[in-house]
Amino acid sequence: MTTKNLKRGIWGVGMWAVLACGHPPAAKQTPAPTAPLPTTGISGQQVGILPVTIIAAEDSLHWDTVIAERQKADSVLTTLLKARAPEVGWVSSDELRRSARRAPGIATDPEQMATPILRSPDIVQIPDPLRSQLRTLAAIAGGMRYVLVPAGLIYRRTAVSPYGRMGARADTGTAIRPYGNTATAELAIVMVDVRVGRVEWRTIARGEGDDPWTALTRAVKALTPGLP
Repeated sequence: MTTKNLKRGIWGVGMWAVLACGHPPAAKQTPAPTAPLPTTGISGQQVGILPVTIIAAEDSLHWDTVIAERQKADSVLTTLLKARAPEVGWVSSDELRRSARRAPGIATDPEQMATPILRSPDIVQIPDPLRSQLRTLAAIAGGMRYVLVPAGLIYRRTAVSPYGRMGARADTGTAIRPYGNTATAELAIVMVDVRVGRVEWRTIARGEGDDPWTALTRAVKALTPGLP
């Protein structure tokens, strides 16, 4: 009986320890690698680049004022794609905006489209009214079949500068970059076939930097691997 009681006591202590500690923490998931831009399938074709309509950053980065310049993100994306994938006839977001303005009442301003819903990996078939809006815009902008949609740009902090956010070292006064944080840009981006209203390709491009535009530049470069 003593042996049985001893075993029961040990078992009870073991169970109490398991319950007190809870389940072991789940392993941190590694982000999926960035899928290269499928330029082979769109080579020689005109492809529209829609504007980035949503940009967000973690509060601790204090980048709200900087990232409010959303057209800067459009410029970075368009400039790099034209330079790094010249085999595609890229049509900039500015050109798409002008096309929409030339057809008031027919085309929807691309800034007003619900493109952020395409961040969801569950969406393959584009729902209306976004589907018809994209098809109409592509038609009046030259009859293109594909559009590239940056569905969202998010900045997540990865490190903090040891010198703070003031832009200078406290010990020497040496000027440093004015942002003071390092963050990862996560650019959710999809390729849409507007004729059938379907997402044909999607990925999340990531890049790290100590200011928003450096991080975004590195993220966009990840879409065309093999180039410096």
